[in-house]
Amino acid sequence: MTYRDFLNNKKYKINPVGKDIQVNSINKKLFPFQKDIVKWAVKKGRCAVFLDTGLGKTFIQLEWARILGKRALVIAPLSVARQTVREGKKIDIEVKYIRHDNEVIDGINITNYEIADNFNPDIFDCIVLDESSILKSITGKTRKILIDKFKNTKYRLCCTATPAPNDYIELGNHTEFLGICTRQEMLSMFFINANKEHTIEVNGQMYTKKGSNKGGQEWRLKHHAEEKFFEWMSKWSITMTKPSDLGYDDSRFNLPELKITPIYIKLDNYTPEGKLFFDGLHGIQDRADVREQTANDKISIVKDILKKDKGQWIIWCGLDIESKISKNSIKDSVEIKGQDDSEYKANMFENFQDNKFQILITKPKIGGFGMNFQNANNMIFYGLNDSWETYYQAVRRCWRFGQKKEVNVYIIISEYEREIYENITRKDLQAKRLRIKMIEKLEDLEKGELKGMNIEKEIYKKNIIKGKKFTAMLGDSCERLKEVKDNSIDLSVYSPPFMDLFVYSNSNRDIGNCKSPDEFYKHYEFIVKELFRVTKEGRLSCVHTSDIPAMANRDGYIGLKDFPGEVLRLHQKCGWTFVGRCFIQKNPQAQAIRVKSKSLLFVQLNKDSSSSRPALVDQILIFKKPGENKIPITPVKNKELDNEKWIKWAHGIWTDISETNTLQYYVARAKDDEKHVCPLQLETIERCIKLYSNPGETVLTPFMGIGSESFMALKLNRKTIGIELKESYFNVAIQNLQHIELEKGQNELF
Repeated sequence: MTYRDFLNNKKYKINPVGKDIQVNSINKKLFPFQKDIVKWAVKKGRCAVFLDTGLGKTFIQLEWARILGKRALVIAPLSVARQTVREGKKIDIEVKYIRHDNEVIDGINITNYEIADNFNPDIFDCIVLDESSILKSITGKTRKILIDKFKNTKYRLCCTATPAPNDYIELGNHTEFLGICTRQEMLSMFFINANKEHTIEVNGQMYTKKGSNKGGQEWRLKHHAEEKFFEWMSKWSITMTKPSDLGYDDSRFNLPELKITPIYIKLDNYTPEGKLFFDGLHGIQDRADVREQTANDKISIVKDILKKDKGQWIIWCGLDIESKISKNSIKDSVEIKGQDDSEYKANMFENFQDNKFQILITKPKIGGFGMNFQNANNMIFYGLNDSWETYYQAVRRCWRFGQKKEVNVYIIISEYEREIYENITRKDLQAKRLRIKMIEKLEDLEKGELKGMNIEKEIYKKNIIKGKKFTAMLGDSCERLKEVKDNSIDLSVYSPPFMDLFVYSNSNRDIGNCKSPDEFYKHYEFIVKELFRVTKEGRLSCVHTSDIPAMANRDGYIGLKDFPGEVLRLHQKCGWTFVGRCFIQKNPQAQAIRVKSKSLLFVQLNKDSSSSRPALVDQILIFKKPGENKIPITPVKNKELDNEKWIKWAHGIWTDISETNTLQYYVARAKDDEKHVCPLQLETIERCIKLYSNPGETVLTPFMGIGSESFMALKLNRKTIGIELKESYFNVAIQNLQHIELEKGQNELF
C-alpha cells in the first residue's frame, strides 16, 4: 500500500448498504427536497433524517420503507403511530398498525415503542424509529432492547426533529442503533470530558484548573475535532430546519408569527415545606411542590385566557393535579391521561385533529412529541419545568410548517417559578445559536452528500528553512523523509506521538489521529522504514517511549498498554536490531497531578491499593541498522564523556534527569490544542547525542515539535534535520534553532 492509499483508507468511511434509485421513482407528491433526501437515504440504507417539525419526515420515512423493504416496521410513540396511518393515505401508502407478529403484512407495518419487544426482528428487512429522540428518554432497558434487537436488520432509519446540537447522548444513541459506532466510541473520537481537571505547568510549578462542578459527566467537542465531527455527521445524517438550509425554496415553508406571553401570578400564601420562608427553588421536589401548591391559584387565569379565542386550545400540564383541576373547571374539554387506554388516547387525539372538541388537556410527554396539531393555534402551559426539549416540542405541535395562523403561547407561572422560565429562555437562545452554527457547519457537506459530490478539503502546508547547520522542513514526515538521501543520517532521536485523536490537529497526516492501534502502527511504519533507509549502516536510532494508560471510555478497561513493546516489535519488523533500553525515573507526585491518575494518589492507596501502581517510567529504546559502522563514535576522545560518567549512564536507569529542563513551549500551544506540548528533556537528548554521534555529524528528528532534539544537536556542534507537521510548532522551532545558532556564532567570535 502506498502512503497516499493509506491516507485515503484512513478517512472515516461509512459504506452505503442501500441502493441507487432515480428521483422519478419517488412519489410525485413529495417536494423536491423531500425526494432528494429519500434518494440519499435509500442509498445510505442506514442513516438519520433530522428535519424540523412540518418538513415531512413521515412522507420521507414511508417512501424510504416502501422502496427498500419488502417488510418494514415503523416504531413510533403511540399517538404518532395512528397519525402515521392517516398520513400514509395522503401519499397513497397503506400503513398497518400491528400489535403482534401474527398481524404483520408484506409492506409497511407500524407499532408503538411500548410493545416493540413483541416482534421477531428477523421477519423485517427494514426498521424505522420515528421520533427517535425518544431513545434518550425511554428506559435504558427498552433502549438496549431496540439496539440489540435490530442490530442485524439490514436497513435502519432514524427520524426526529433537528437534535439539540449539544445533546451528544442523543446523537450517540442514534449512531449505536444505526450501527455507525457505539456511543462510547463516538465520545472517545470527538469529545473530551469537560468535568476533568486539567493541569498546566508554569516555570516548573504545577497548577491545577478545576473542571465543571456540575454533577455527572459533561462532554464537549475537542477543538480540533469540530470540523471532522460535522464531516462525520454528514456521512450518516441530514439536518434541516428549513429547506433553504440546503439550498431549496422556502416559499411553501414560512412560519407564522409566534407570540409567547409569560403570565406571573403573585401569591402570599406559599411557604416551602420545612422552611420559614421562600429562598429559591432547590431541586426537582421543590419545583413539584410549588406547582402543586399554586395549581388552584392558576386556574382562574387559565379560564380568562380561554375567553380570548373561540378556536381550539391545548392546555399542557405537568402534574396530575393540574390536569384534574383543568378538566373539572373547563367545559368542552377532553383530558388525556397516561393511564388511559391506548385506543382511547388515539381516538381522542384524532377527534381533536378533526375539530370535534375545543380544548385538549394533556401532558407534553403524552402528546407533545410527533403529533400534528396545526388545527389549533393557541396553547397554555399550566406551569413549566426545566426541560427545554419538552417545551420546544410542545410548542412545535402547533407552530410548524403548514400552520397558517399566528400561534399564541401563554405560560402561567407563579413569581416563585420565575427562574424556571428564565432558564428555559436561556436554553432556547443557546439552542438557536448552536443550531445555526451546526447548520452552517453542515451546509456544504450535506449539499455535497445530496448531490453525490465529495467536497472535503485538505489544508496541508510545506516549507523549508535552512540555517548554517540546520534544515527544517514543514510537512508530513512520511513524505518529506523521501527528500533525505539514502545512508546519510548518523543518528535519529525523537519521541513519536502517542495515539490520541484530535489533540493537536485534525489532519489525517497526524500520526496521533488514528482510530485504532492497528491504524496507528501502520501509519508509524512508514516513518520507521524511511528512517531505516536514510540511516548509515551500523548507526543508531533513539526512540523515547512510555507505557500508555488504558482508559475505560476509550479502551474498555483501566490498565496500561505496552507501547514500548509495540514500538520494539515494529522496528524489528522493519529491519532494525534492538540493542538497548534506558529507563528514566519520573516523579510520581508530579505525574499524579499532570495525568490525573488516581492510581498514584494517597487516597487510593488508603482505600484499596489493588488499584495503585508505580509511576510511568520513560524509556529510551535504542535500535541499530545492521552493517559495519565505518566511522567510529568516540565520545571519550571527543571529551564529551569519561569513564566515571559512563559508569553512571551505563546503569540503564537514569535517576538524575530533570523533568523540567525542557525548551519553553507555551507560545507554541495553539488555542485549540487540548494538551500542552510535551518536549523531551534536554538532558536525555544530550546523552543520546553524545553517546551515539560525533561532532559535525547529522542528527535527524522526524517529529521536531518545537525543536528540542535539533536544538541540542546544534548546541553540541552537530548538524541537524528536523521535520514537523504542525505549523505553530514549526514556527517556534525555527525561532529556537535560529537563536542557538546566533548564540553559538557570538561565542565563536569572542
